[in-house]
Amino acid sequence: MSEIKALTFDVFGTVVDWRGSVAREARAILAPKGHDLDWPNFADRWRALYVPAMTEVREGRRPFAILDDLHRENLLTLLDQDGIVNLSPPEIDRLNTAWHRLDPWPDAVEGLTRLKRRFILATVSNGNIALMVNLAKWGGLPWDVILGSEVARAYKPAPEAYDRTASVLQLEPSQCLMVAAHTNDLRAAAGRGFRTAFVRRPAEFGPLELADPWPDGAFDYNAADFLDLAAQMGA
Repeated sequence: MSEIKALTFDVFGTVVDWRGSVAREARAILAPKGHDLDWPNFADRWRALYVPAMTEVREGRRPFAILDDLHRENLLTLLDQDGIVNLSPPEIDRLNTAWHRLDPWPDAVEGLTRLKRRFILATVSNGNIALMVNLAKWGGLPWDVILGSEVARAYKPAPEAYDRTASVLQLEPSQCLMVAAHTNDLRAAAGRGFRTAFVRRPAEFGPLELADPWPDGAFDYNAADFLDLAAQMGA
């Protein structure tokens, strides 16, 4: 632990509750327009389009595009699937920025504040900078620096996403601890020399129970939440 200088965080699902928040925002915008949907399912379906869209960029089949743009394209697909045609362009924009208004998990702000006393806190998210700034303002997230896809021009788990993070911080990868609720993210970071911390978020997918289970000791830290991680790291 004495070598770790920076904690680098996945955000969606690890720090914030995307599912519950997007469902809330979708209902607030669409219900007054006469639509009655399964709102958590709407969030799940929107989220399901996220990885395929990023894969198109990651595998070079389209130029880099920020996540706000990918989300908007996916939203238009979703609205078409549901036959929703009565939204104005400003209403579509408002719905698209639902991802800028995601609530932190209950332990997130206190845990991050404790960790910030000892470590640099950086985002390593697939979200673009404006999205991450707005999330920080919305939820009171105390980041020191916002890094990730728009800085690296690459989406996780591409190696560039991790390499660029360490480079920008002027740290060796081994001085960075990647914190995530997703084991694929952590394994990719470990492959670039990062230390790793798994934080389990069993409610990320609601009753679908798709959250990653407790790992088999493959990571440097395994924590129930950010308060537990802070305690383990002496913060």
